[in-house]
Amino acid sequence: MKYSSVIFTSSSIEDWQKDLLIDALGEIGFDTFEDNDQGFAAYIPAANLDLQALETVLLHDAEGFDLQYTVQDLEDQNWNKLWESNFNPITVDNQCYVRATFHEPRPDMPYEIIIDPKMSFGTGHHQTTSMMLSYILESDLEGKSVLDMGCGTGILAILAVKRGAKDVLAVDYDEICVASVEENKVLNDVVNITSALGSKERLEGLTFDVILANINRNILLDQLAQYSWSTRAGGTLYISGFYAGDDLAILTEKATAVGFNFDSMKVLDNWCSAKFNKVS
Repeated sequence: MKYSSVIFTSSSIEDWQKDLLIDALGEIGFDTFEDNDQGFAAYIPAANLDLQALETVLLHDAEGFDLQYTVQDLEDQNWNKLWESNFNPITVDNQCYVRATFHEPRPDMPYEIIIDPKMSFGTGHHQTTSMMLSYILESDLEGKSVLDMGCGTGILAILAVKRGAKDVLAVDYDEICVASVEENKVLNDVVNITSALGSKERLEGLTFDVILANINRNILLDQLAQYSWSTRAGGTLYISGFYAGDDLAILTEKATAVGFNFDSMKVLDNWCSAKFNKVS
């Protein structure tokens, strides 16, 4: 598959601004990002590059700092193999070891998750995924029904099963992610995960004890009402994919309005995750 790279350079962009920009670029088809000396590079299948969509993102998400970009067409190569070469195992809370198939196992760890690295989100390396894994490690999921919304590789769903969840529905709008969940189920020898393509419409008529949603602020705001309808009384909602401060305040206000009570939060490099309890 032929790829294009967009090289972004800026003398004033801060890390949190770059993270927000990368999140927006991911929504228009960019699937791999790499830091360099001048800024960062973003990669996208050449056929999917839409310069008008790119300019729209920059108009809305690059305010307050100077930013330039150049586009390059790249030679065809095995991009998954290149991406794999930069995939390193991680450990969360000294309890959960996340590795690829080509890393050595860690039988000393209470939980081990094997992820076949593809150019998609959800390997545990991003702060939001790491914090959500940490929340799962703290939670009693024994015998509970769980939703993993915006599941990516299925990493949260897999740990939920390993922590005793009775069943997990893993939902994503990306076909690649749904296929990745099925592959990673096999790698981790778990069977009680059902993957589904779609968005909040897949939740109609379904209820869960626990909902995990690691997406972004705007989608969370749009879907919080559905999460409330789909969370059983006394259930728990964990959300991530946004920043501490204003984002958390806005989300907490909306969550409270639809029947959740704020419980706690985690912050890592200004990224935030939060726990809410369903009132009734």
